[in-house]
Amino acid sequence: MKKTNVTTEMLEFINESPTCFHVVDNLKKRLLSEGFKELKETDEWKLKAGKYFVTRNDSSIISFRIPKKDFKGFYMTASHSDSPSFKIKENPEMEVSDAYIKLNVEGYGGMLCAQWFDRPLSVAGRVIIADKKGGIKTKLVNVDRDLLMMPALAIHMNREANKGYEYNAQRDMLPVFGDVNSKDKFFEIIAKSAGVKKDEIIGHDLFLYNRVKYTTWGADNEFISSSRLDDQECVFTTFDGFIKAADSDNCQVHCVFDNEEVGSGTKQGAASTFLKDTLTRINAALGRSEQQYYTAVANSFMISADNAHAVHPNHTDKADPVNKPVMNKGIVIKYNANQKYTTDAVSAATFKMVCKKAGVPFQTFTNRSDMAGGSTLGNISTSQVAVNTVDIGLAQLAMHSPYETAGSKDAEYLAKASQVFYES
Repeated sequence: MKKTNVTTEMLEFINESPTCFHVVDNLKKRLLSEGFKELKETDEWKLKAGKYFVTRNDSSIISFRIPKKDFKGFYMTASHSDSPSFKIKENPEMEVSDAYIKLNVEGYGGMLCAQWFDRPLSVAGRVIIADKKGGIKTKLVNVDRDLLMMPALAIHMNREANKGYEYNAQRDMLPVFGDVNSKDKFFEIIAKSAGVKKDEIIGHDLFLYNRVKYTTWGADNEFISSSRLDDQECVFTTFDGFIKAADSDNCQVHCVFDNEEVGSGTKQGAASTFLKDTLTRINAALGRSEQQYYTAVANSFMISADNAHAVHPNHTDKADPVNKPVMNKGIVIKYNANQKYTTDAVSAATFKMVCKKAGVPFQTFTNRSDMAGGSTLGNISTSQVAVNTVDIGLAQLAMHSPYETAGSKDAEYLAKASQVFYES
C-alpha cells in the first residue's frame, strides 16, 4: 500500500507548518496561487462573484467562493490550526548549576507529556517588530534545526517512574538550550531566523515543536505517523476538497480557527465573532437584505472536522462496546447525547449521503457511556452561527502526543467527501 498523493501532500504540509501561524501562511500562499483575493477586516468590503479569504490574528483564516447566481446558503467546513505544545515564556533563559541554560516554557493545551522527552525539538512561531511608520509588523520564525531537548530523568534517580509519574510543568518539562556559554543567545538565534536584529523584537508568540519527520509504516505501509495530525489532517483534506470543488449554488466557505485546544474562547477562536462577522459582511457587501442573510443561514450546513479516536490495540476496553472506529476504514461520524458533538439524526443522514455520493466509507464513534469525551468546533461555532452541523474526523491513535498515528487511506476519503459536499 503506497501513500496517496493527498496523503503525501498533507504530510508535507504538516512538516512545513510547525505552528498555527505557519498553517495560515501556507494556506494563504496556496489561495493566492489559486486566484483568491485577500480581504482585510480593517477595510470596507466590495464583493462580487469570485474567490476571497480573510485572516484574523495570523492564526485563523476563512476562505470563500461567491457563486455567479444568488446563493441559497453557506456550505462550510471548520477545523483548527493549533495543536498542544509548549509556549516560550517572556525572559525564557534560565541558568542552572553554572553549567546549563534551559528555557522557561508553559503548556499550551492538554498534551501527553512523556512523549516530549528525549527527542529533538526546535522553536517556531512569530515575532513582532516595529515598522518605519510607527506601527508593527509580523515576521514568521522557524528555527529549522535541532535546537533543544528535554532529557528524561534516569531510572536510577526515580525507581518508581514505570509505575506512574505525575509530571510537573515547571520542574520536569523545561528544555535544555545549551551549556552556560549559550547565555543570551536564544533571541539572537530567533532574530537571525526571522531576518531581523535582536533589539528589533518587541513581542513574540513562540512554541516548541517536535523535529522528528513523518513516516509511513506497517506491514503494507498502511499507517502514517506525524506531529499535529490533530487537526492539520482535517485542515488540509477539507481544504483540498474546497480548492478542487466546482462552483455550486451555495457560498462555499472553508474555516480554520485557532485556540481549539484551549477552549476556543479567543478573538480568533470558534467561539469568537469571526465566522458571524465574515458571513454578515459577505451578505451586506453583496447588497443582500438582513432577511436574506437569515434565510441563507437557515439553508446552511457545516462539517466540523476534528480527528477522532481509533480503537487502541492495547486498550480495547477504552472504546465503546459497539462503535469502535478503525484507521483506514473511513470518515468517523461522532455522536454524543450531551451535545459535546453536534451530530444529530438529520446532520448525520446528510453527511452519510455525501459520503455515499463520493464513494467513500464512513463509521461511527461514541464514547463509553461511563467516560467523558472532549468537545470540538461544531457546538462552539454554532453558538455564533446556528446551522445544521455534523461532527466528523479521521481515526487516529496517540491523540495529543507530539507524534500521532493515523491510517494512510483516510486522508483521501475526507478530501473526496469534502469536494462532493462543496459541490452539492
